[in-house]
Amino acid sequence: MRIGAAALLLFWTLGGVAAAAQSVAQDRHSAEIESTLTRIKLPPGFSIALYALAPRARTLAIGREGKAIFVGAEEKDVYAITPGQKTAAAVERFAPSMPFSMPHGVCFSNGGALFLVERNRVTRFDDAENTWRDAAANAKIVVKSGDLVPRNEESRGHSSRVCRIGPDDKLYISLGQPHNVAPRDKLALYEKTGIGGIIRMNLDGSQREVFATGIRNSVGMAFDTDGSLWFTDNQVDSMGDDRPPGEINRADRAGLNFGFPWYGGGHVRTNEYARAEPPKDVVFPVVETAPHAADLGVMFYRGDMFPKEYKGAMFYAQHGSWDRSVPIGARVMVTRAGTTASTPFAEGWNDGSGSYLGRPVDVAELADGSLLVTDDQNGAIYRITYQAP
Repeated sequence: MRIGAAALLLFWTLGGVAAAAQSVAQDRHSAEIESTLTRIKLPPGFSIALYALAPRARTLAIGREGKAIFVGAEEKDVYAITPGQKTAAAVERFAPSMPFSMPHGVCFSNGGALFLVERNRVTRFDDAENTWRDAAANAKIVVKSGDLVPRNEESRGHSSRVCRIGPDDKLYISLGQPHNVAPRDKLALYEKTGIGGIIRMNLDGSQREVFATGIRNSVGMAFDTDGSLWFTDNQVDSMGDDRPPGEINRADRAGLNFGFPWYGGGHVRTNEYARAEPPKDVVFPVVETAPHAADLGVMFYRGDMFPKEYKGAMFYAQHGSWDRSVPIGARVMVTRAGTTASTPFAEGWNDGSGSYLGRPVDVAELADGSLLVTDDQNGAIYRITYQAP
């Protein structure tokens, strides 16, 4: 893929200050990535190709008009992709003049507003597909810096926020708690603020409430057609290679408790809370996943490109193990509609040597029914397509 090796600088004026749109070169190490993709195993008829390069690419928000795709990362950058036919037409840094801190969460409202959730701030950009080049001038603060979580609870760990707009037209945000196992003296604060849970609010930031609790660190959410919220949850470390399992949970209403920190994953109790009485109303996962595979982005497939058996299926990315003697994961999984069993859909980034050739993070569906997958290790976005054999 070649979209220009040199950075292209486009200047415009924002409130009398010259700002620069910075393109991202698309020829760096692309040949190496494309070589790796020849190792990826997919079901018959499916193929995978490099779509774009974006350093540390993590989360995806695809505009409904087909004019732009936004990519969140973990450090300071957000990217805007101009879609092309088989590959991206251009990749540029989004709002490069704005200082971001872990701008990980990106999601679109039904009205076309892009929400950007950082470690401790939420910003809204109206009509983002058409006005993103003027993003800094159009930015509206929904939750000001320091109000998403208390300042003294800011952390590098478990602060990769994700967001979704629900069928109730409210903004849902996951707030991972910053510990392996939350200490007892933090539980009351976390329950009150929604840390270790999911919060929701109106699109202007008003009427914030805690939607769900008992969640260690969710980095993937998706709404099903029945209005229920499904989310992945990364579970407790340092309990051995094969326990506890990861989780995919379903919340069909507000107020549910999903068991952490009394449970470290599935029905496995944590050592720290083994003798403590857990809440009586704990909701256990619908799908238990491989221990320490790091389940992240999740979505339901609604398109028509893939065979009919994939309609309504849940796809999710496994980032891969760090807390396991033999790493697993680094693949895209699928759970067919009406089942609770997951099977590998795209795999091969884990070469079995103890290291990874890539690490999938998020999955999202393009209008044509193809599937995009981010890989933060390679700073890449892949496109998976299907053609009947």
